[in-house]
Amino acid sequence: MHPNALLDLATELLRSVLKFDAPADGLVSMFFRKHPKLGARERHTLAETLYTLLRQRLLFQHLAQSGNGPLERRLALLAWQGNAGFLRGALTPPEAAWLDQVSALDRASLPEKLRHNLPDWLANPLKASLGDEFWPLVDELARPAPLDLRVNTMKARREDVQRALAEAGIEATPTPHSPWGLRIDGKPALNKLALFTDGHVEVQDEGSQLLALLVDAKRGEMVVDFCAGAGGKTLALGAAMRNTGRLYAFDVSGHRLESLKPRLARSGLSNVHPAQIAHERDDRVKRLAGKIDRVLVDAPCSGLGTLRRNPDLKWRQSPQALAELQAKQKAILASAARLLKPGGRLVYATCSLLDVENEAVAEAFTADEAGRFDPQPVHELLHAAHVQGADALVAGPFLRLWPHRHRTDGFFASVWTRR
Repeated sequence: MHPNALLDLATELLRSVLKFDAPADGLVSMFFRKHPKLGARERHTLAETLYTLLRQRLLFQHLAQSGNGPLERRLALLAWQGNAGFLRGALTPPEAAWLDQVSALDRASLPEKLRHNLPDWLANPLKASLGDEFWPLVDELARPAPLDLRVNTMKARREDVQRALAEAGIEATPTPHSPWGLRIDGKPALNKLALFTDGHVEVQDEGSQLLALLVDAKRGEMVVDFCAGAGGKTLALGAAMRNTGRLYAFDVSGHRLESLKPRLARSGLSNVHPAQIAHERDDRVKRLAGKIDRVLVDAPCSGLGTLRRNPDLKWRQSPQALAELQAKQKAILASAARLLKPGGRLVYATCSLLDVENEAVAEAFTADEAGRFDPQPVHELLHAAHVQGADALVAGPFLRLWPHRHRTDGFFASVWTRR
């Protein structure tokens, strides 16, 4: 493809995503379906240029002010992640001179906001929480996330999967904490490998695997994944149960549950029962009250723990949205808790970095349910689940995972036992 044509496509893609009216990953997929003749290298260049821009949007918007021409084209030039020599073939002489000029700027001398590229409502609480660790987090959020796999222990052993990946030319290392995980740097095509199509592995961040380990679902139990989504944790729970007992996968989105079906078929599990519910007080939920051994509430949240993968979230979320989410999280947690029988375990989790969605919700539940639910020390539960380095994963009684500390997405979890 001619350099000008690819740059024009990058400009078109940026213009679409920067409206922030839909998730970036969905818009990228739609864009590629609209342009089916794009090769793998061209798709990579377009996607990585977009995500680089989303990660450093404030900086690039500032630098773009000094240029001329359409704003989205200037932003595409600044964020370009393809071959530099190829890009030069698309530049006018004034554009080339301008790009050399802004590339020579000492970015370390720029204002703090242009270096961390976070909105104030997000940067300020993170600074308060992390102190000197704020800038290491910023650096990590500017990098793409590694690719983590969960080995389906119903079908394979981790060392065998690691060996098979090596034979396919893919280097994988065991995740440092999850006994089920393998980590791959880069983004190799896995979906055509027999390991994937036969259900021996699923793509799942190590932090998400640790949430399933915290639930510690046992053979023959009745378990509920209350906000199952596309079912990554559901599948991990089903395998931990050794395909016995009964595992309900509830979600308000039928579309997300549809995404679970092909994954469920690959997994070989038959103990999973997906069910769409209207809301957290649905009759299907009420009928199970007091009957369930373990409940995972992976609550709807801001998703800010996934900023390495979804950098558009920091521009699409807002303080108002966080307040609405917190109210929803509290309501869902209270309803899900009613499912548990005495001695049952409740796990509340998010993929958020913010206290308002995490500790604040957990502590409010503990106060509201004093005398009925007892908080559990997460580090003891992690040790019991054979998680390596468990003490490094906790903050007080909670699981607290940070991208810069643990190379996982940002996750939080709190655990209670019903009296």
